[in-house]
Amino acid sequence: MARRAISALIAAVFAILVLIINYFPLYLIVISSLSAVAVYELLVATKYIKNAILTMLSLSFVFLVPIVFLIDGLRMNLPIICCVFLFTLFVVMIYMHEKVSFEAVSLVGFVSLGIPLSLSCLLFILFMKETHGMFLMIFTLTVIWIGDSGAYFVGTFLGRHKIAPKISPKKTWEGFIGGLVCSGLIGFAAPFVYEYIYFLMSGGVEIETNKFFFAATAVVCSALGVVGDFSASLVKRQCAVKDFGNIMPGHGGVLDRFDSVLFAAPFMYQVLLFYFPIT
Repeated sequence: MARRAISALIAAVFAILVLIINYFPLYLIVISSLSAVAVYELLVATKYIKNAILTMLSLSFVFLVPIVFLIDGLRMNLPIICCVFLFTLFVVMIYMHEKVSFEAVSLVGFVSLGIPLSLSCLLFILFMKETHGMFLMIFTLTVIWIGDSGAYFVGTFLGRHKIAPKISPKKTWEGFIGGLVCSGLIGFAAPFVYEYIYFLMSGGVEIETNKFFFAATAVVCSALGVVGDFSASLVKRQCAVKDFGNIMPGHGGVLDRFDSVLFAAPFMYQVLLFYFPIT
């Protein structure tokens, strides 16, 4: 428990420093690096890391995707770049058909596209509204991870009924509900705090937030986080690994920490495109 708390504190300090620096290229490098490490961890777990050509193609593409995805002048070229990447994978499969299977090409293509595109949604949230984007991104990550922590503690002390013991033996319905409640409460309370901070930082300018919107989206994000967590747990079980990595002692690898973000971040971004809860 202590090791888990210390590594979480170090990660939090690093994240705060990155946000304080407020330098767009640094954000791109961080997301690209996280995406590349997450894909690398998955390739190691599935044993496809043994194919050097597929690994090189995958990691190069993954590191490039957020940069192309988030720069206006390059974004229009992303579909072409994705098609070239997939075409190259199939060329490799044809050329090395005795060593490279369609299953390997499919998995490498899927994770190389899905993980960086999903994590890039965090930066889209950050930059979609210049004034409030920082709060929205921090809010998204906070309600996901608070839900995860709430589920862990409630499940530890009150958990009795397992959700899917063959996938994740420690997760219980009590913990799941506890996580949703914790996320909902934080989702409702956070806008009050942000209104007050914004009032102080802006020299007296008042804003109004839709607290019920934030509470509702927090609950949905928490639930989607559980789906991401279960998905990652199933992959780990099928690959016979405990964690995807050990870069964060007590938490595992990057993918262990961000598996709950993979479905929730795109959801939050799409919702914010249709309705903006701050006036």
